[in-house]
Formats: sequence, C-alpha cells, structure tokens
Amino acid sequence: MIETGIPPDKEEANLETYAEKGTSFSWAELEREFTWYESGELNIVQEALDRWARLRDEKSRKALIFEKAGKTLVFTYQELRESSCQWANLLTEYGLTVGDRVFIFLPPCPEIYFLMLACARLGIIFSPLFPDLSFDELAFRLQNARPRSIVTHPDLIERLPDHALSSVERIFLTEGAGVGLFPNELPIKDIIGTLPRKSAIKWVRGTTPLYLLYTSGSTGPPKGVVHAHMDMIGHLITARHVLNVKEGTVIWTDGDPGWVTGTVYGAFAPWLCGATSVIQGDRFSASTWYRTLERHKVEIWYTTPRTLTRLAEAGDDLPRRYDFSRLRHIATVGEMLRPDQFAWTRETLKLPPHDTWWMTETGMICIANYQSMSIKPGSMGKVIPGIEAAVLDENGEPLPPMTLGELALRPDWPALMTGIWQDAARYQDYFRFRNWFLTGDMVTMDEDGYFFHYGRNDDLIKIGEKIIGPYEVEQVLAFHPAVAEAVAISVGSASAKTYVKAFVMVSKGFTASASLNHQMKAFLKANISQDLPLADIEFMEELPKTRSGKLLRRVLRAREKGLPSGDPARLKE
Repeated sequence: MIETGIPPDKEEANLETYAEKGTSFSWAELEREFTWYESGELNIVQEALDRWARLRDEKSRKALIFEKAGKTLVFTYQELRESSCQWANLLTEYGLTVGDRVFIFLPPCPEIYFLMLACARLGIIFSPLFPDLSFDELAFRLQNARPRSIVTHPDLIERLPDHALSSVERIFLTEGAGVGLFPNELPIKDIIGTLPRKSAIKWVRGTTPLYLLYTSGSTGPPKGVVHAHMDMIGHLITARHVLNVKEGTVIWTDGDPGWVTGTVYGAFAPWLCGATSVIQGDRFSASTWYRTLERHKVEIWYTTPRTLTRLAEAGDDLPRRYDFSRLRHIATVGEMLRPDQFAWTRETLKLPPHDTWWMTETGMICIANYQSMSIKPGSMGKVIPGIEAAVLDENGEPLPPMTLGELALRPDWPALMTGIWQDAARYQDYFRFRNWFLTGDMVTMDEDGYFFHYGRNDDLIKIGEKIIGPYEVEQVLAFHPAVAEAVAISVGSASAKTYVKAFVMVSKGFTASASLNHQMKAFLKANISQDLPLADIEFMEELPKTRSGKLLRRVLRAREKGLPSGDPARLKE
C-alpha cells in the first residue's frame, strides 16, 4: 500500500472521512444544491452555465479554454452562454425540438461545446461522434438514431454515407461557402454571429434524454447509450469528491467528446462546479501535452494510462523543461493503471496518479482512488459514497472477499443510463439479476473494500479449480524484459477446451524470433502454472486499442475466429 502523502488536514484531502461519508450519504440531500430544488424548473444548462452567467463576479470567469494549432480561444461563462444561445436559436429556426437527435460530426473545435449546450438547452438529444469514424460506423449510427440534423465540417461531409441519410433534413456546415451544395446543406459561419445571444431554456424532466453515445458491444453492434438531464447530480458529486474540482479550478480532461469521459468531465462536470475546462485540439505529442499543462496552469488533469505510457516513452528529460507547479492532482481512466505507470508518474511528474473506474453506461465515476486514500497498486480503488457494489457469481449471488466474480452495482445512482437506443432487450440484459446492474467486468474485492480488475467476463480461463483472467497473464508477461506490452485472450478449440493466446509487442533492443517465443511461453508457465493451457504467443507491431487506451480483445478474438473486426485504428469507445 502506498501513502499519497497528503495530510488529512489539507483541503485537497477530499473525502478524508470516507467511512463516515459513506454511511451518511444521500443522493436526495444533494438535490438541495440545485436551483430546480426550489424552482421546480430543471435543465442541466441552467445549473452548468446560466446560473454562473447571471452572477456579477462569476460571469467573467473562464469557462472554456480551447487551444489548437498554436491558437488559444478563451470563453467566459457569459460568452459561452451567448455563443450556445446563438446555436440554440439556429436549431430552433430550423424546427428542431425536444427529443430530436443532432449528430455533432466535427474535428476538435469550440463549436462542439456550443452545440452540446445548445441542444441541452432545447431538450434536443446530442450525439458527439469521433471525426474519424469509418463509412460503415457512421452508417450504423445514422440508421439507428435517425437524427434530424448533422453539424459537420466540409472536410468531413464527403464521408457521410448517402444511403443512411434518409432522416436528415438539414446538414449544417461550420465552414465554407454556399457553392456546389445540395439543398439541405447550409453553411452557417456567416449566419451564426447574427443570431440573438439570448435563448429561453426548455424546462424538462430529470429523465428527459440529454445525450446519446455509442459504445462497442461484445455480442452485437455498437450500443446507443442514452443519458438524461438528472445525470447532473452524479457529475457534480464525482467532480467534487473524486477529482477535487472547486469553483475556479482549471481542469484538463484530455478525452474527445465522442468518448463519454470527454463529454462528462471535459464539459458538464467542470461547469457544474463553476470551474475552467481546458481542451487541447491538437493530436498527441509529449511536448504538446506538457506545454498544455504549463501554459494553462492546469490544476487537475484527468487522463489515461495509455497517455502516461506514451509520455514515458518520450523520456524522463523532457518534463524537466516545463513548470507543473500548479498541478495538484492527476487521475486516470480507460484501462487499469499498472504499477509501473504509477511509479513513473509519481517519480517523474512528482504526483501519484489516482485510478478511477466507470463505464459509458454508468454515466459517472463509480469506483476511485481518492487523494486522501492510501493506494494499492493495481487497484481500481473503492466505491464512491452513494454506490453499493458487490462481486457476484454466475447465479447472481454475492461472493466473499478475494473471490473472482462479476462486478455489479445497485442501480440507484442518478447518472445510470436510462436506456439503449432502440434496443430494450440489450438494456434489460444489464439487470438480469434482480436489483443489480451487471458491468461485465471480472473483479475481486479485498477485505478493505479495494477492487481489482481481471478482465471481461468472456475472457476467463479455468485451470483445475483456479480461474485466471487475461490481466494475470498480461501482468506476468510485463515482467519479461523483452515485452513492451501484451494482451491475452481466451480462444476455443475443436475439442471445446479453452486456451490462452497472448499477443506481444517486443521491447526495443529485442528481436521477435522462435527462440524468444519459446522463452516467453516457459516464463508464463513458470510464473502461473505448468498446466496453463497456452495456445500460442503472437508477436505484433501494434496492439488494437480504443482512444482511451483499452485493449480491444474483441478485435483479436474476431481475427482468431476468422470474423470481420473492422479497422482497429477506427474502432471507438
């Protein structure tokens, strides 16, 4: 166990009274902090934007800092409100209303955030899309959600599949002139600035859909996960207690809005807290990331273990050229934070990274390592107050500590998804055990309440009475000096027996060979079990991953079965 080094009397020691807070916590009590508790008028934009923009001192506070290609744009809460109102007026003028869907298909730009707020203001469901989705991925989403409008850039419009646009009445272009366009294509660059800077809020119910995000499905096509305005309660409490965001805090969440982390903790959660959100629109480079932390005086950085690895690969000398004195908290999400990633970050950046766990479906952080907690390397942390979790067996019965099973949560927190778009059966499958939400993640919980991740529930291997997950195989391989990175999956055989297959990226200075393959197999069996049913180790130049750094085991499983998996570079959360 590692102490974080933060004294319990410091303000940064959020949730220092964890046990006490956990027993006294009430989601209902939190409702008192929102203006709708007294007024009865509910919309997330009122709480995240308008209430700050109406206050004399807070309206001039920075809400959004956007940087791209060396240019920085800064928007105060008042300016962000005015810009988003202009977009709301545009959408209203073209007939969009409560329940309509708008796809946001744009490269990184401030307009993404204006549109998210504009749609929320009107009760319209927005869906941010990764700008490099493939033709087929776009077609599925268009045919599934049937949006009335798409906001895109001329550079991307040719990527839209014509056969899937039957529901789309209007395509708004953020750039370009009205030459050579189809009748339903409208450039709005010269229009948007002429529209009124005020727009009335559409008051909605807490269950009114807010956004629609697509996440990969292990047994079918992508799932359109629906979230509602009442998510704001979970956004606020987790930003405050897990990430330690306060009024005026500068937070950088380096995730695209097409990924739920970018939507929630890159936009709504910071603004609910009255904080400043930094958005970096350039592609990753170590120098760009370090410069962003320094230039914008970032205090809280929410990133991924994959990003930390990429920074480490750039060397230990580079970060010494930058000033991170304002940085007080680093948190990670996306895949499990490995001990070596933790150690490098603490040693090089002088702060211990705190891992968190949640899903697109949960809508907010559910398990976390708090600043005030001691960290057990490799652990996801503990459940946040207001969340009840258990480890279940295949019959839905709770398992004792240190027993591998499926992570399940009591479905009574406010940010839980409200549905899967056009697929009630897949939604209900999450709740097939009464009063539990099933995550599909295999975990153990120790006697102290710390959770440890062991992969997804369809990648487990049984050796005698022992069950192992891909994580254990990957961790053993990580100790081999020739392994830069590894991923393991389970594969079937004609005899119905399940085997392990590992995929390995070789470290610099080593060469993939039959001899090295044999050495790694022996190394695995020596450190796990001589009975380990190891099918093979395959060397790869690159492992398939999502943007958040999650290893795409399903892509490797599909390849092993001879099934199509799509282009790994384009597969998203």
